[in-house]
Amino acid sequence: MGIYKFLLKRVLQGLFVIWGIVTVVFLLRFMTPGDPVSFVAPLDAPPALRAQIAEDLGLNQPLHIQYAEYLIGLVQGDMGYSYISNTDAGSRIFARLPATLELALMATLIAIIISIPLGIISAANRHEPSDYAATSFSLIGISTPNFWLGIMLILVFAETLGVLPSGQQAIGLVGALQMLIFEQNVSGLRAWGAHIILPAITLGTYFTALIMRLTRNGMLEELGKTYIRALRAKGLPETLVRYKHALRNTLIPIITILGLQLGTLIGGAVVTETVFAWPGLGRLVITSVLNRDWPLIQGTLIVIGVGFVVINIVVDSLYAYVNPKVGYE
Repeated sequence: MGIYKFLLKRVLQGLFVIWGIVTVVFLLRFMTPGDPVSFVAPLDAPPALRAQIAEDLGLNQPLHIQYAEYLIGLVQGDMGYSYISNTDAGSRIFARLPATLELALMATLIAIIISIPLGIISAANRHEPSDYAATSFSLIGISTPNFWLGIMLILVFAETLGVLPSGQQAIGLVGALQMLIFEQNVSGLRAWGAHIILPAITLGTYFTALIMRLTRNGMLEELGKTYIRALRAKGLPETLVRYKHALRNTLIPIITILGLQLGTLIGGAVVTETVFAWPGLGRLVITSVLNRDWPLIQGTLIVIGVGFVVINIVVDSLYAYVNPKVGYE
């Protein structure tokens, strides 16, 4: 199967999954106890005002009509209007999305930089002090709750040492790059890095430990295979054997976890964003749930679901590049 057929097949499957996500998210409003009108109308609102609000929200129509109108609106880019905050739901969600993407990508980058080298070192020096140190780090990383780690990092680096800010995004990455390119000013990039480093470490610690253990186990398996012994017998340098051959064959499960975990980081940054007051989708979900702001809740969940689907398509496409034996099947 060629790359274009493969991508077309995955995109069609992805559209079907997205339709399922939209349907489930739409039905959540009707499966959850409580009346959305009560969260918009004043406590002493007369029946006429409540009926008018229900009509404005489209809640007085049959369920199938509401569902059809919701689908049509989504296709046109309309996620609804938030009467709680008096803003368009889509514009507010996409205004918060870059901050969450930056945090998730930075956490992933930190995890890759730390975990893969540690996993290789641990596998190459099995049962030696470096191996024990790496596996201990992995165990601590997996066992540490990220909310506790975030609070500890704030207490140490922000409150005690005062070297890093405790949260709140000062400037986005796009703005920092614009300052660098057009004004030759690196202060924006420094401010962005200072504000994102603690939340990214907090969010990526578990991810780092997971990838490190996966890399170590995969490398141990590959280094014990016959073809590795044959390569060493031919006189190939050990660095070439480890990084070009053994590591390449270990990358398939690593890419899978990277893709899945990146989606998880985007959707699961709620605790980290709350601890660091990070202006992303995580905090938006929390405030929306507390206020029963259904357009924002639904829109945010749909965006996160679409992110999962896109990441999975990209991960599947990378398989054949990393390991040609997989093929586009």
